[in-house]
Amino acid sequence: MKTILLSALALTLALADRATTAEPEHPNILWLVSEDNYVFLGCYGDPLARTPTLGKLAREGVLFERCFTQPVCAPSRHTLIAGVYAASSGPGQHMRAQGKIPSWLKGFPALLREAGYYTSNNAKTDYNSPISVQDAWNECGRKAHWRNRPAGQPFFSVFNHEVTHESCLFPEKELPLDFPPMDPARVRIPPYQPDTPEMRADWARYYNHITLMDGQIAAKLKDLADAGLAENTIVFYYSDNGGVLPRSKRFLQESGTHVPLIIYFPPKWRHLAPAAPGSRIKDPVHFVDFAPTVLSLAGVKKPGYMQGHAFAGVAKEKPNEFVFCTRDRMDERYDMMRSVVDSRWLYIRNFRPDLPYVQPLDYMFRARGYQSWARVAREGKLTPATAQFWGAKPSEELYDMTTDRDSVKNLAGDPAHRTTLERMRAALKRHTLEINDNGFLPEGSALEGYDASRAPGAFPLEHVFDLAALASDRDAANLPKLIESLGDASEPVRWWAAQGCTMLREKAAPAEAALRKRLEDASGAVQVVAAEALARIGKTDTALPVLERWVTNADAPFFALQAANVLDRLGESARPALPALKQSLAALPKGKGKGKGKGQSTEGQYPKRILERVVAVLEGREQALVYPTPQP
Repeated sequence: MKTILLSALALTLALADRATTAEPEHPNILWLVSEDNYVFLGCYGDPLARTPTLGKLAREGVLFERCFTQPVCAPSRHTLIAGVYAASSGPGQHMRAQGKIPSWLKGFPALLREAGYYTSNNAKTDYNSPISVQDAWNECGRKAHWRNRPAGQPFFSVFNHEVTHESCLFPEKELPLDFPPMDPARVRIPPYQPDTPEMRADWARYYNHITLMDGQIAAKLKDLADAGLAENTIVFYYSDNGGVLPRSKRFLQESGTHVPLIIYFPPKWRHLAPAAPGSRIKDPVHFVDFAPTVLSLAGVKKPGYMQGHAFAGVAKEKPNEFVFCTRDRMDERYDMMRSVVDSRWLYIRNFRPDLPYVQPLDYMFRARGYQSWARVAREGKLTPATAQFWGAKPSEELYDMTTDRDSVKNLAGDPAHRTTLERMRAALKRHTLEINDNGFLPEGSALEGYDASRAPGAFPLEHVFDLAALASDRDAANLPKLIESLGDASEPVRWWAAQGCTMLREKAAPAEAALRKRLEDASGAVQVVAAEALARIGKTDTALPVLERWVTNADAPFFALQAANVLDRLGESARPALPALKQSLAALPKGKGKGKGKGQSTEGQYPKRILERVVAVLEGREQALVYPTPQP
């Protein structure tokens, strides 16, 4: 009997030991994120990059050659955390906003928590929406770490590395380096940028910071290995948006939306990988695909509302034919662009082609490269290539990414590529309707938001899309249609009709009577753009009082911001409003805020920033940007 009891005890101890050492049922998942990086890495073919850690990760993992996202961080993070395009939850597509999400929408890490994962985020929560941080993360902050989980619990952990952030170009002094700095003479200046000493200095510094980032990634991987977790952890490396050198971050050319993505699958989890180690995948992927992919790797079912497709794991889906990117308001400046990407082509639709690519955006112009580009423009020394980005935009752009790495040869007007152009156009319209793109609504509209914009009869999106495309064609033959649409019952229809008149400038003179009626429109956004259209046909005496009234309306900060943008665009034509603007500035709250979150616009700091510039330019204390003569 004693022998039997001893044998049973031994078996129990053996089973207990096996239970504590058994293979985990789910992989750990680690996201290592760098900020503001285009694919300036050796593994992506850059000859100057010093990135040995990421090179090794690519050789042992899977490299995605065509990963795209929004050209700025907050809308990108909204898309990442929600698994839904930011433009589905207006105003989440704008930079620094609070997207109106449905009450049931959780950040996808909450679904991992429900499945038994420990989730940690170190440390950004720049989600452009009221996603619940408490629901998503067990731990969130500068001390959040997978080490803090209960023993044996699988983890999903995120670490953000800020050393390559845009602000790295602002300081006067470089960070301490333990390697020889990049020689500015060695860098390649793309044809769309002027070759100035400041531009070369920014390029060199950026390469130095990419090397520093590679070392930080190496340290995180060493921590994982030292803890004995490397063989059970799937590692993602990616950047939150494209690079920070001029004409990258904030813009839809490849330099602003194409980001690196490398995923390492340890041998025991290699069956979840989409391809063998060392493979390079050409199918396009997007940040909206990341949430479904992580859920697929963790064995968690994807919710039906998610708009992306898993590109790895047990629930891997069919590869994307297209992915889509958006650019809307960036801090205090408005624009609207949409892009479509497949495995070869980049298509961009500019819905406000009258607005120059380069606007005097305060934060962007802290970089010396942008300042030098403005100097070259003032000196009249822009070349045809460097003037492309500085002047008015074409309505459509089409680039062959296999032969035009710099997106400078626009093939949209080439009859040889007409079929491709029409295919990409059709894909954009289809996608707009599928995700219910809120970018076609004015910011501040009661129609904005996931729920409001989807309410039955909210607004005729397909009609609005068609009208926006017609307006952005800037064809005077369409003016009768625009005039008719100014009387439509739907706010966004009237808004786009007024924008179409604005884009036609003096050719919209026959619309004067219809535009004057819209100065009393129920929508502040329509009033503002109607005032701009009237100013463009020489009726500034009628337009300026409307703009002055809105620009200081603290109860409608987004309409105030839109009015401030118009006043700035009017330039010298706004001079009669100078006394009122100075008086308005004196009445606005002091302080510029911290530059984070929705407080900038709701507290009136963005309108104030623009008004300060308008007054300074009109008084001769600040230089206006100089643009080349617009081409027809």
